[in-house]
Amino acid sequence: MTATRLPENVRARIEAMLEAVDAGLRAHYRGPGERVQPIHTAYVPADQVTAETPATWGAAALALLDRHRDDLADLDTAGVLDAVRERLRGDPIQDLRIDFEDGYGPRPDAEEDAAALAAGEILAHWASAAHGPRRFGIRTKGLGGLERRRALRTLELVFDGAGGVPPGFVVTVPKLRAAEQVSALVALCEGLERGSGFAAGSLRFELQIESPQAIVGPDGNAPVARMITLAEGRCDALHFGTYDYTADCGVAAPYQALDHPAADHAKAVMQVAAAQTGVWVCDGSTQIVPETDPPAALREHHRLVTRSLRRGYYQGWDMHPGHLITRWAATYDFFRSAVEVAVPRLGAYLGARGGADVVDEPATAQALASTVLRAVRCGAYTEEQLRADAPGLGLDVVRALALRQPVPTP
Repeated sequence: MTATRLPENVRARIEAMLEAVDAGLRAHYRGPGERVQPIHTAYVPADQVTAETPATWGAAALALLDRHRDDLADLDTAGVLDAVRERLRGDPIQDLRIDFEDGYGPRPDAEEDAAALAAGEILAHWASAAHGPRRFGIRTKGLGGLERRRALRTLELVFDGAGGVPPGFVVTVPKLRAAEQVSALVALCEGLERGSGFAAGSLRFELQIESPQAIVGPDGNAPVARMITLAEGRCDALHFGTYDYTADCGVAAPYQALDHPAADHAKAVMQVAAAQTGVWVCDGSTQIVPETDPPAALREHHRLVTRSLRRGYYQGWDMHPGHLITRWAATYDFFRSAVEVAVPRLGAYLGARGGADVVDEPATAQALASTVLRAVRCGAYTEEQLRADAPGLGLDVVRALALRQPVPTP
């Protein structure tokens, strides 16, 4: 090493300062990790859910698809409807929330107590069933004002009904307005774990961002970013609340929608706040459901899902069985088209093929690999197709590139 004019004590001080910075960055920005993000979260009111809800929704979606297949033909640009049909037959819902908030509303305590115990039993059934959602939970009422005690009681009764914390359980907490509420939520999780004998760290939550105050605070900062830090690793995802958020921004009811500019701004802030932290961002819902005019509603939902996917939001809320059709169709279509670009570029990046038109950098290779990995995980693309399309580009190589790890040698 060449000599330096930098005094040793100065160099050591600089090293210590930067090592501390590096450690802080590694702790907060952990990267995407190995968790598999579901493509959606289905929301079902607590008074309407049963253990058979996933199968019931799948059957209803299948019947709707068969009735309106001709209407969906112009959306099926990648020929995915047969694959969607099979998905609806066997595994229609990846993630489901039993809703005790807006979809359920205020009820007498005795009624919500009974619904919470029943919900716990249903969640325990799903946890042990061979088929059904692998990820599930509840949405409580909020932590503000008079709703707080009801939310806590419901959560405890759900655990009573389930006989503990079922594997795959997560609680979605709505109407967060201040970062300090997340600190209280962490204290709640710790207290429940100690008081109930649950394993430390077993309680996980999602933060529903549906208030402008969570995006821009009174000091001009973004509280949502601080919320992730204050969650102390317990936060799985940020969920966007379309209608509360746009209403609080003063958007007139006919124009409240996922693609309103106010909603786009909020989700962009959420996306930046969550980037590289391992916390997912989940888009919100649309109130347009395929009831009175199914073809128009299906087209609109397909458009909104596709729009979200193109903006990097790979999960969203589904509020009706018919949404499953266009959620899966848009997702399959998006990823099948994406891998047609991503796989050849990854092959060129690794030197498997020459004459590439695009010279990609490591960050782009990571994004390309992440796209392929998501395509395989959601079922739009298979490992066998990957090997056929790019011999030598196995899933282990794709995973390493997506996680910025050393690429395995053949």
